[in-house]
Amino acid sequence: MKAATYSLFTFLAIGTVAAAPAFAQATAPASDSTLDSRIESRINHDPVLKHYDVDVSVDHGIAKLTGKVRSEAARTKAGVLANVKGISKVDNQIVVDAHAVRSAAKATSGTISTKTHEAGEKTKNAVGKATDKTANAVSKTGEVITDGWITTRVKSKFVDEKLLKDSDIHVETNDHVVSLTGTVPSAAGRARAVEQAKEVEGVHKVVDHLTIGVKK
Repeated sequence: MKAATYSLFTFLAIGTVAAAPAFAQATAPASDSTLDSRIESRINHDPVLKHYDVDVSVDHGIAKLTGKVRSEAARTKAGVLANVKGISKVDNQIVVDAHAVRSAAKATSGTISTKTHEAGEKTKNAVGKATDKTANAVSKTGEVITDGWITTRVKSKFVDEKLLKDSDIHVETNDHVVSLTGTVPSAAGRARAVEQAKEVEGVHKVVDHLTIGVKK
């Protein structure tokens, strides 16, 4: 009877040790870049906050929010959305400004102005469109395509992308040119990251500075 009890105990102990690595892997913390992308995606899909340029940066699990919104309620909402699993603290530095520019309002104004101009001066309007296409383009959803808007969209595309799991990618946009730096686990992941960035509206060029390797 003692031998049978000892055998059962040994079996359970071995089973527990074998399961430990799988449990540790399942609960591995998300990287700062992954948390950054998740927060920006949540803010970007909020019906109010998506109209403002709210910048998100995550460093060692601390999320820092900057930008301007028109109400304290919007500022508070941004802080709530930033408090995702894996974030230890939210440093909400968003400023409440009654004159904060709403992208949707700018887009609507631009559309009305363009239609009025077309009615009187079709030729000059065509030239104006070509000139302003880069500086004040409007997305399919009616939002003004700024460098910040592009950066947010590129990061959101990387979220939950299997080939980019365990990647640490930094995205920077300047004059609609996207620069990618950081590490990806494979050549296929690198190609996928560049492909995803090129698919975002308003992107004129993607500069690939990614390296293949394990995130430090």
